[in-house]
Amino acid sequence: MTPFKPLVVAVLMSVSTLSTPLHAADTSTATATASASSEAARTQALLDRAEAHLREQGDPALASLSRAGEFQDGELYVYVIDTAGNFLASAGTSSSLIGRNVRELTDSDGRHFIRDILEGANTKSSGRVDYRWFNPMRGKSEPKIASYRRVGDRILVVGYYTPEASFELAKSMLWRAVHELKTHGEDAFERFNNLDGGFIQDDLYVFVVGLDDETVYAHGGSQRLVGRKAGDFVDASGKPFIRDMIALAKNKGEGDIFYSWRNPISLKVENKHAYVVRVGKYLIGAGAYTGQQAR
Repeated sequence: MTPFKPLVVAVLMSVSTLSTPLHAADTSTATATASASSEAARTQALLDRAEAHLREQGDPALASLSRAGEFQDGELYVYVIDTAGNFLASAGTSSSLIGRNVRELTDSDGRHFIRDILEGANTKSSGRVDYRWFNPMRGKSEPKIASYRRVGDRILVVGYYTPEASFELAKSMLWRAVHELKTHGEDAFERFNNLDGGFIQDDLYVFVVGLDDETVYAHGGSQRLVGRKAGDFVDASGKPFIRDMIALAKNKGEGDIFYSWRNPISLKVENKHAYVVRVGKYLIGAGAYTGQQAR
């Protein structure tokens, strides 16, 4: 058997789009948990097969790891790089990288995520790297996690898209916007509406609605809505979601809400998970699209 060279084995995974029900946060959480559990099981099974094959065959295994089908499971596929960052094998769309050094490859935000994986693997037996990558299923850049573990002189890595991470990014943006509104008052609306204001990223944006007059004061996803009365707005299922938001903000101060709305990136009506907060006489919110077109 050919002796092993230090290798990094990775699996790229695009998590199947989660369906977010329009009626309850606990149902959404249960769906996400079940989906994550299923994907984790599939990933581990594929990693187990790839590891066993490499241990048995050594370097000759690279050829079979590059053949479509044998080491694939739906959207999952295996790719192999060495510790210098040379791309050695792939059974998926990244096969065009074979023969190239990808150590300096950057993600959608310019982060050297391959370098981070390699450097992390040299210092600890397991870990994770967060990055952003283009998701062809959604047609945009999305958060992704590369989880790795060291097995002997090889490192197994699983990369998967994380729809809920988009929601956490939206909440982070929202709390920045809350601070902006509390600090600068209505002058903050201009920043929320401005593409360069720091509150619009892909299909994540901030919106502001008056609690009493139901007027839209800011909307990073659609400028044409600014100034309009939104109380009678309904989503694709007929849900009066703006009034639901207003009631939530008035009664509880903040919370989650689920509805369907047009995604400014995909131009499709999709389910959305939003979080809203009351700031004085305004409702301010932000949310993430789940990617599933509402029916």
